[in-house]
Amino acid sequence: MAFPERFSNLPEYAFPRLRKLLDVHAPGGPVVHMTIGEPRHPFPAWVGDVIADSLEGIGRYPANDGTPELQTAIAAWIARRYSVNVSADRQILPLNGTREGLFNACLALCPETKRGKPPIVLMPNPFYQVYAVAALAVGAEPLYVPATAATGDLPDYASLPPEILERVSIAYLCSPANPQGAVADAGWWRDLIALAERYDFQIFADECYSELYRDTPPPGALEIATQIGAHPERVVIFHSLSKRSNMPGLRSGFAAGGPDSIARMKQLRNYAGAPLPLPLQAVATRAWGDETHVEENRALYRAKYAIADQILGDVPGYSPPQAGFFLWLPVADGEAAAVKLWRETGVRVLPGAYLAREVDGATPGADRLRVAMVAPQDEMRDGLTRLRSCLYGE
Repeated sequence: MAFPERFSNLPEYAFPRLRKLLDVHAPGGPVVHMTIGEPRHPFPAWVGDVIADSLEGIGRYPANDGTPELQTAIAAWIARRYSVNVSADRQILPLNGTREGLFNACLALCPETKRGKPPIVLMPNPFYQVYAVAALAVGAEPLYVPATAATGDLPDYASLPPEILERVSIAYLCSPANPQGAVADAGWWRDLIALAERYDFQIFADECYSELYRDTPPPGALEIATQIGAHPERVVIFHSLSKRSNMPGLRSGFAAGGPDSIARMKQLRNYAGAPLPLPLQAVATRAWGDETHVEENRALYRAKYAIADQILGDVPGYSPPQAGFFLWLPVADGEAAAVKLWRETGVRVLPGAYLAREVDGATPGADRLRVAMVAPQDEMRDGLTRLRSCLYGE
C-alpha cells in the first residue's frame, strides 16, 4: 500500500506528545489542568432555549453558506467592532470552527506556483499547527519565522530576503498571538499589509482571541486594510465563538474577506465542507448580536490577568499578556520544567517547544511554558501559586 509523503515529517501533535511526557509519572498533588485552551467560563444561559426553539432544523440540511440571518449578524458585528462594512452574502462565510477555515482557505486560495516555483506560506514560530498542515496539503513550502521576545513576540516577515518574499503567496498571523498574548498594533498591520501589497501575497489573519484583552480592543487586519485602501482581496480574517462566547463545542466561526476569495472558499466548501446544523447557526446568530455576555467574559479574564500579575509579576522575564488567555513563562528547559511541575505539584502545563518547529538548530519556545488561564479563579490561583513555588521559589 502506497501512502503520501506530504505529511510524513509532521511531528507528533502537542497533546499526545504531552501525555507521553507526563503520564509515566504520578502527579505530585491534586491535579490542575492548565494545558488546553478550552474556555471554562459559563456560556450564555439562553443557548439552550435558542436550540430548543430551532430544533426542527435538525430535520433539514443546513445551508452551506450559512443562513441569511447568520450572515447578516456577522456583517453587523464586523461593522460595530471594526467600522468596516462588508456584504453579508458575498464577503462572509460561516464556518464549522475556524480551524476548518484556516485550513481550507489555503486549499482554495493558494496558487500552485509563484514566480515559476512552489509558493511559500509564512507562519510565526511558534504557531497554531493547522497553518503548517494547510501549506503542506497544497504543496507549498511552509516557512517558520521566529516570533520571540526579540521580535516583540510577532514574526518579522519584513526581514526576509526579497527572493523569499517574491515567492510568498500567503502569510498567516495570529493576533492576539497564541501562545504569547502579543497584539499587532495598527502600525504593525499597516507595515505587513504594505509588504503584502508590494510582493502580492494574501494575509490570513487568525483573530480568534480578539475579544479577550486587558484595556484596548486589538485592531483587526481587515480594519486596517480598509483604512489604507489595500487591495480588497488582500486580507481574509477568521473569528470564532469559542473564546469570545465560551462556546468551543459549538464549533462556530467565520471567515470574511474580498468577494472573490470568499466565492472560491464557498465553491470548495460546496464539495468538501460540513456546514453547522441549523439550530447551532441560530445560536451563533444570537451570539454575534449580543455583547453583554462578551463583556462579562472579558471581565473574568481581566481578573485572571490581575491574579497572574500578582503571583508572577516579579519573576524575571515574566511578560504580562496583552490579550488572550495564555501565559508564556520563561524557564531553562520547557520539557524538564513541565515534568518537574507535574511530579512535584500535580499542575499540568505545556512545553512551549510543542507549539514550534526547529529551524537552524533552534526551537523558539524551548525555554518557555504555555499556561492556559481557563480554570475557575480559585483553581487557577492555586495552580499558579504551586507553579511559582516549584519553578521560581517563594
